[in-house]
Amino acid sequence: MIGSSDIAEILKGYDKGAIRIASLGGHSALDVCRGAKAEGFETVVVAQKGREQTYQKYYKTRKDGRGCVDHVIVVDNFKDVSKPEIQQQLRDLNVVFVHSRYFWVYCDFDEIENNFKVPIFGTRQLVRKEERDEEKNQYFLLQQGGVPIPIQFDDPKKIDRLVIVKTNEASRGYERAFFLVNNFAEYKARGAEMIAAGTITEASLRSAVIEEFIVGPQLNMNYFYSPLTGELELLGTDTRRQTNLDGLLRLTAPEQTEVLKHVEPKYIENGHQSVTIKESLLEQAFVIGEKFVASTKQHYDPGIIGPFALQGAFTAGPPKEEFKVFDVSMRIPGSPGTMFTPYTGYLHGESISTGRRIAQEIKQAIATDQLARVLT
Repeated sequence: MIGSSDIAEILKGYDKGAIRIASLGGHSALDVCRGAKAEGFETVVVAQKGREQTYQKYYKTRKDGRGCVDHVIVVDNFKDVSKPEIQQQLRDLNVVFVHSRYFWVYCDFDEIENNFKVPIFGTRQLVRKEERDEEKNQYFLLQQGGVPIPIQFDDPKKIDRLVIVKTNEASRGYERAFFLVNNFAEYKARGAEMIAAGTITEASLRSAVIEEFIVGPQLNMNYFYSPLTGELELLGTDTRRQTNLDGLLRLTAPEQTEVLKHVEPKYIENGHQSVTIKESLLEQAFVIGEKFVASTKQHYDPGIIGPFALQGAFTAGPPKEEFKVFDVSMRIPGSPGTMFTPYTGYLHGESISTGRRIAQEIKQAIATDQLARVLT
């Protein structure tokens, strides 16, 4: 594992007056770059060949000040970002790298944790813990922190209510497949159907998470924890738009019934939609966020750094509305629209994107000679 002493050694070779902020070319790269430019940083994107025009052409920085991408490093495949020569290019540019889900999906966990010798903004070892088959993973951290989560079933024979079964797709291990069942017989039948169709595998079904299905408005709580101030901020709230689920939900019930005879529902994320929550629920949002931060500090030094998200749904009660968390993002979430909710404005006096909040933290860390505290 790349440790604090390794990061300190790398930073010795950096020109602190010429720090650049970098990201992999997808997920949140433009959000990161726009925010960095707003705070006076130059930006770097590592883009995959065939997908580089977004950064090299359409959003490149122009002489008139438009655009937000200053430097583009084109690689044959996203995973090439971990090649020694690409790492050297990044270090030569004094890069602080902002990791995303994209970064970890396309790169090997062990390779990044142990051999990626570029400072990462955020907690390097925690993103692996998003995976459901990891020890002391996101569920462990939620439970240890006392964050409300849906009831989970470790044995499908114990299913006694409507549950959602979460497993990985057979063809794309980074995408998740889901199905709803109400008892063990339905679980066996539906699982066998999906295995026969090639959607999932027997191995992925055996390692699936089975949890109570929460009927309620689904929401992503997007946070930022600053090690420099010790404060937790709510950056914004949003909900996911998913293929082909959203298209199905726009149909009438009779049309849905007919379409579902021929079409398998998919939950692949295509985008996000900004939403708000009523003010009386904000206290609950901060309480669960604080509990999760404390849990990460207790079990993984130094704990969460910067942006993260708790995804869940509100139950109706009684006795009260309660937010139950069923997924965690331990890095920048993929929703640039969170800035269009009012929560950063209430605190900072203006709406701030996740990318800009990251850049502000890096800027403050440089100014106070604490850069190593926000990097791993």
